Amino acid sequence: MTPIELKQLQKTACKVRMGIIEGTHSAKCGHPGGSLSAAELFTYLYFKELNIDPANPKMEQRDRFVLSKGHTAPGLYSTLANRGFFPVEDLKTLRKIGSYLQGHPNMNTVPGVDMSTGSLGQGISVAAGMALTAKYQKNPCRVYTLLGDGEIQEGQVWEACMFSSHYKLDNLCVIVDNNGLQIDGNISDVMSPYPIVEKLEAFGFSVISVDGHSFEELETAFAQARATKGKPTAIVMKTTKGKGVSFMEDEAGWHGKAPNDAEYEIAMAELRAALAELEA
Repeated sequence: MTPIELKQLQKTACKVRMGIIEGTHSAKCGHPGGSLSAAELFTYLYFKELNIDPANPKMEQRDRFVLSKGHTAPGLYSTLANRGFFPVEDLKTLRKIGSYLQGHPNMNTVPGVDMSTGSLGQGISVAAGMALTAKYQKNPCRVYTLLGDGEIQEGQVWEACMFSSHYKLDNLCVIVDNNGLQIDGNISDVMSPYPIVEKLEAFGFSVISVDGHSFEELETAFAQARATKGKPTAIVMKTTKGKGVSFMEDEAGWHGKAPNDAEYEIAMAELRAALAELEA
C-alpha cells in the first residue's frame, strides 16, 4: 500500500464516520458505537478488498458481505453511499418512515446489501451457506461476514464455525470486531467470550489478530486469508468502540444511542478537523 493509497483510505474512513453521525443524529436513534469501531474495516472492504461494482450490485461473481452484527447498519450504509451505491444525502433518511434505509440491512431495498440481518448469530450461518453454495456452483467469489464480540456469545455462531471448518470453506472470511463492549457493558462482565483466538482455532479456523484501525494490518490479514487453503479464516480485530469521536470512545452507553444536536456539532467538528488534517 502506497502512502497515497493509505491517506485516501484514511480520508474515506473519516467520511464514513461523518455519515454514521449524520444518519444516527437525523434518525434520533441507531447504533453509532459499533459502527464507528468498524469504519476502517468497512472502508477497506468496499474500497480495496471486495470484487464489487456499484453499477451492477447483483453481479453474479461479486464477493458477498454479510453484516452479521446488523445493528451497525449506519456504518454499512455510510460506506455503501460513499462507494456510490446510492446518494450520500440519503443517509439523513435513516430509520424514517418510507425510507429504504431502515434500522437493520434489508437486501430487498438497499443496493449493495447481500443479506437482511439483525438477529444476532444468524449472519455468519448465512455467510457459511453462501460460501458452500459458491463452491458447489464453482463461483470464484469470496464471502465475508462481520460479527460483534458480544454477538459471539450466541451458540449459533459456533455451530456455523463448526460447519465452516467441516466443509473446508476457504472462501469464507469471518471478522470479529473486538471492541470489548456491548449494550449491557463490558463483554467480559456480561458473558466472556474469551479467549476468542484460541476458540476459533479450536474450531478449525486460521486466525489472524490485527489492530482493526490499521489499514496496513488489515491489508496483510486479507492477503493471508486469500492465500489460505483448506480451512476458513477468522480475523479478530482489536478496536475502540466509538472510534473517532472523543466523547463516544470506549463508552458502552453509545452502543445504541444517537447524538443530540449539541453532541452532533461536537462530533462533526472533530471529524471535519480530522479530515482537514488528512487533506492538508
